[in-house]
Amino acid sequence: MCRIHGHFDADASPHELRAAGALQRHGGPDDSRVASGPRWGLGSQRLAITDPDGGRQPYDLGGGRIRAVFNGEIYNHADLRTRLEGRGHHFPDQCDGAVLPALYEVYGAAFAEQLDGMFAIALVDLRAEPTMVLATDDAGMKPIYYHWDGRQLRFASELPALLALLGLGKDKPRLWEPALDSYLATKTPFGEETFFEGVRVLPPGTTALCSRSGGLRLHRREPEPRAAAADGQEPGEQVREALTSEVGRLLSADAEVCAITSGGLDSSLVTALMARQKADVHSFNIAYTGTWPHDERHFALEVAQRAGTVHHQVELDIADFPELLPPVAWHLGQPNADPITLSTYALFEAVHRAGFKVALTGDAADEVFAGYGRVHAAVAAPGPWIPAYVDALAAIPKEARERLYSREYRAFVAARGSASDAIAERLRADAAHRPRLDVLSDFETEVRLPAYHLRRVDHLSMAHAVEVRLPFCQRSVSGLARALPAEQRLRDGRGKVALYEAARGLLPRSVLERPKQPFTLPITAMLAAGTPLAAYAQEMLSPARLRAGGLLDPDAVYRLLSAQRARPADCLALAVWSLLMFELWREEFAVTRTRARTEVTGTTGATGTRDRVLLEVAS
Repeated sequence: MCRIHGHFDADASPHELRAAGALQRHGGPDDSRVASGPRWGLGSQRLAITDPDGGRQPYDLGGGRIRAVFNGEIYNHADLRTRLEGRGHHFPDQCDGAVLPALYEVYGAAFAEQLDGMFAIALVDLRAEPTMVLATDDAGMKPIYYHWDGRQLRFASELPALLALLGLGKDKPRLWEPALDSYLATKTPFGEETFFEGVRVLPPGTTALCSRSGGLRLHRREPEPRAAAADGQEPGEQVREALTSEVGRLLSADAEVCAITSGGLDSSLVTALMARQKADVHSFNIAYTGTWPHDERHFALEVAQRAGTVHHQVELDIADFPELLPPVAWHLGQPNADPITLSTYALFEAVHRAGFKVALTGDAADEVFAGYGRVHAAVAAPGPWIPAYVDALAAIPKEARERLYSREYRAFVAARGSASDAIAERLRADAAHRPRLDVLSDFETEVRLPAYHLRRVDHLSMAHAVEVRLPFCQRSVSGLARALPAEQRLRDGRGKVALYEAARGLLPRSVLERPKQPFTLPITAMLAAGTPLAAYAQEMLSPARLRAGGLLDPDAVYRLLSAQRARPADCLALAVWSLLMFELWREEFAVTRTRARTEVTGTTGATGTRDRVLLEVAS
């Protein structure tokens, strides 16, 4: 696992490459190197997981003809090495990334189709016309952010490093104007756009080629055919076998590996399967000092005791939240409205301090096995389902958030079209000819998961030099889940049917029978009047700050804050938290904007319960 960055045809000195790399050294503290030549540059910061004594990057085919840097893990590297050695290639060490230049020489731009793993790769081919190649894994576990101006390409694993490569220490970065509405519609921007104007993220399963003659060309690779469910074998048994196999593969590392155990089904099952295949597994859970709603530590402890793990209980004091929030915002690079960001950051700091470099988690199970309540409600809805589903994705539903916008920004959104409307249109077109559960499952895994979930996990774990491995993102598991009959994913309003069957006999009944709840902060209680977080939110959302930003109506936000203090509610707390994280990000990166000049137009729409509560406050 590493961080990578570089450029093609840009005017970036070795010093500028090193300076950008220093901004993501936290994710690769074991080694840092750059290589450059006319019109290109590559850099890496290494977290040594496989063959710690080898793995010097950039990997080189010999003579500097093909060089590569790499972030992630290639789980089938031993098989690839054997295949390539049969073609006459030799490798200086056992590091997984060492196979990349030879693999590219053999397969060309199709090299990424041979890889099984999580990866973000940058490779320069100097054999003929210089060409830069970027590639991402199919699930989007490892991001690459890039900026292309029609001639010059710059890229990095993390946004602060890319901003440095763009020379934005001199000029402040500009806001992508639709970003706030996109963020509040989905809790972080979906798709390829980021909050920064002109900065994009390479989609999952994409190979990009950049040359002077061809410009930048993006190619979405064809996904592998989905696995078929086996005849004559119970779905739960199939899922358990696939997960057991993948957990066993992902335990292989030349570094200490631990489990993240929230106390829910998904991470608990991964923990139990780890303990069956490895002695002295360490498990980690995070909770908050004091008594708070939704405390899951007792479930995690039950799982640890049954599995026989060495259990670590991490506690976070809410008095420390204001101090933790700025580095969280910086490491994320752009706002994410899920309060879990804070606990994720603190949890992986504790994992790092305990001496672990690798952690297995249960992330992505809800997406691939239809675990979310919003999906259950949408499938069960007898009539129109899209408006309620789209509102459930939002930090603040459409009509309510538009009441919080400044007059100018409300006009801009009305003229351009809301981010929620764009999602609804996409879902409506897809649902016209496909089963509803399939439409929702694909949207959750292909659109929401990489943007909202996987990037957050990557950035906040690597902030502390911890590599997260994700069994539920492995093709054998996610493909099997998608191939199962619908009733094995969702039945009678309960999701993850086959996954519960797979867990029977491995987990305590208390975990199997408990209602689902998200692993998150109890922000409604933590934003109550008199708490440190409430005071911090009041400061960050002050009228003066909001007027300077020009995007939010200070009076409407003041009413929102007052309502949360007077009559706390989950919808109000999430709205406050979301605006707090946006303003914190805006201040952290000193973002400027090009002001929109559009006449205000009215908005109409159906109003749900959460909308009504927020509308009463904002009006």
